[in-house]
Amino acid sequence: AIPVNHRFLPLMTIYLTETTNKDDVREAYENGQVFAAKLYPAGATTNSGSGVKNLKKIMPVLETMSEIGMPLLIHGEVTDKEIDIFDREKVFIDQKLNFICRELPELKITLEHITTKEAAIYVNEANKNLVATITPHHLVFNRNAIFVGGIRPHNYCLPILKREIHRKALLKVATSGNPKFFLGTDTAPHLKSDKESACGCAGVFNATYCVSILAQLFDNENALPQLENFISKNGAKHYNLDINKEKITLIKSSQNLIFKKHLDVNEQKIKIFEPDFLVFWKVDQWCITCLLYTSDAADDSFRVDLGGRRIIK
Repeated sequence: AIPVNHRFLPLMTIYLTETTNKDDVREAYENGQVFAAKLYPAGATTNSGSGVKNLKKIMPVLETMSEIGMPLLIHGEVTDKEIDIFDREKVFIDQKLNFICRELPELKITLEHITTKEAAIYVNEANKNLVATITPHHLVFNRNAIFVGGIRPHNYCLPILKREIHRKALLKVATSGNPKFFLGTDTAPHLKSDKESACGCAGVFNATYCVSILAQLFDNENALPQLENFISKNGAKHYNLDINKEKITLIKSSQNLIFKKHLDVNEQKIKIFEPDFLVFWKVDQWCITCLLYTSDAADDSFRVDLGGRRIIK
C-alpha cells in the first residue's frame, strides 16, 4: 500500500493481555518483529476489551521487557466505575504507574496522550526512563469543546478532554523544550456515522493538518525553535532511533489555511480535526537539506533554524 517513492517504517507493538507469554515477547523483540508492547487497561478505550485488569499478572512480562530494553507504551487510565471519568488518569498514575516505576525503574515507559497537569508534573519529576506523548487535540481544546452549544461527538476522545488548566499545563511542557515530552497524534479515523450515533466512537482524526496546527500553536507561544524537538527528535532519542534525515518546509502565509472538512472513504465521510483558531502555516514541500520556517508576509518576515541554533529576523 506504500507508494514506491515513499519511505515508511512501521514499528509494530504487542497488545498485552493477562496471558501474554514473556518468552514470546522476548523472542519477538530480539528478532526485530515488534518494537514495543502496549498496555491497555481493560475497557479503557476502543478495542481494549482484552486488556489488563490485574497488573500483577503481567509483571513477569514487564520484568522481561525491562531486562531486554523493550519499551512499554501505556494508555494511562483506570476503568473502575466508581472513578469519575475526568479523574481516571490521575488515579492510574497514583495507583498503577507509580507502582510500575517503583518496581521497575529501568523499564522504558511512555505514558501516552497525557491530558492532565498532574501527569505533566509526575512525568517531569519521575526517573529518566518515563516520558509522555501529547496529542494535538489535547493541546488545542479543553472539555468545553465536547459540550458547549450541544454535544460535539467529533471532539470526544479517550482520555477525555479536561479543564483549561490542564490544557495550559500540557501546552507549557510541549513548548518548553523538555525532552520528556513529544508528539503522539493518537489520530483515530472513525466514520462520521459511527461518531454521530447513540454510542459514538472515541477518537479524533487529526493527521491531515497536524503539523500546520502545531506550528501555529508553537508560533502563538513564541516557541517555534522547539517544534522540531517536540515533533521529531525527543521521541526518537527516547526510543534510541536515528533522527530522520529528510526534512519538511513550512511556510507562514498572510492568508489562513482553509481546512478540508471531511475525508471521503468508500462513499462515507471521516471528519477532519480543525482547531478553533486561524492557522497560517502550511507544509510546502519535502526538503532533504534543511527545515526552515519562512514567512511570505511582508510585515512578518523571519526564518527559524529548528536545530535551535539561531533565529533570523
